[in-house]
Amino acid sequence: MTTVQPGGGSMVRRILLGSQLRRLRESRSITREDAGYAIRASESKISRMELGRVSFKERDVADLLSLYGVEDGGERESLLGLVREANKSGWWHSFNDVLPGWFQTYVGLEEAAALIRTYEVQFIPGLLQAEEYARAVFGQSRPVLSEEEVDRMVGLRLRRQRLLTDGQGPRLWAVIDEAALRRPVGGPKVMRSQLQYLIDVAEQPNVVIQVMPFRFGAHAGESGAFSILRFPEQDLADVVYLEQLTSALYLDKRDDVDAYVQVMERLCVDSLTPERTVDLLASILAES
Repeated sequence: MTTVQPGGGSMVRRILLGSQLRRLRESRSITREDAGYAIRASESKISRMELGRVSFKERDVADLLSLYGVEDGGERESLLGLVREANKSGWWHSFNDVLPGWFQTYVGLEEAAALIRTYEVQFIPGLLQAEEYARAVFGQSRPVLSEEEVDRMVGLRLRRQRLLTDGQGPRLWAVIDEAALRRPVGGPKVMRSQLQYLIDVAEQPNVVIQVMPFRFGAHAGESGAFSILRFPEQDLADVVYLEQLTSALYLDKRDDVDAYVQVMERLCVDSLTPERTVDLLASILAES
């Protein structure tokens, strides 16, 4: 059975448990409809369980394991223990008042990732935003957020950034379009602080920052911002995250992921090297 790495989030545990239940069901040639009948549920619920998109009841999983012929005590306990871990609330649940449901999934995946590769066009990536820059971004949100809501959103963003400093978090590889560096979010003082923050954080061993310069012209990232998350568990496929105004897309089909990986690879090749990126950041900072 797959071992969940230390720090793996409850979201990843759900996905792992679901994928293992799917393999067990398929190995016995049992349909989703029959599996649903065994636990007094619909075929669609079995599908959602196998995708890790719903919470699990220990009784339901125990009944499914019996249906699938899993009688070994150690194997059953391993999977039932995974149920208990998967149902634990993540720290981000305390921000439910300002955290959209569709973004909770991303925060859970981000928490468990081994590598996050991201490309941004309009703004500095969230994990690399200085506090006042983040406050300026949220201050322009529509619909307008109250001051208290902005404080909560900034607090959430800063809490997410602990991933990069706690010693156990993922590696972050960010490609930022030069447009995001030139756009005066929050005014000159805020941007100077943000540029210096990027220069400082680029020194961290688990952070790589590259800039796609204006002078390159048209490039592979014409489709817009996206992130690719990779996990330490071999059973978990990479996930591509595409954020929209009121929702998000999570792509994990091989063909979709491969297409975005190819774009990211091209962006990394065509962008300024990390060393030249720091030089550009320092130059823009000196101009401001």
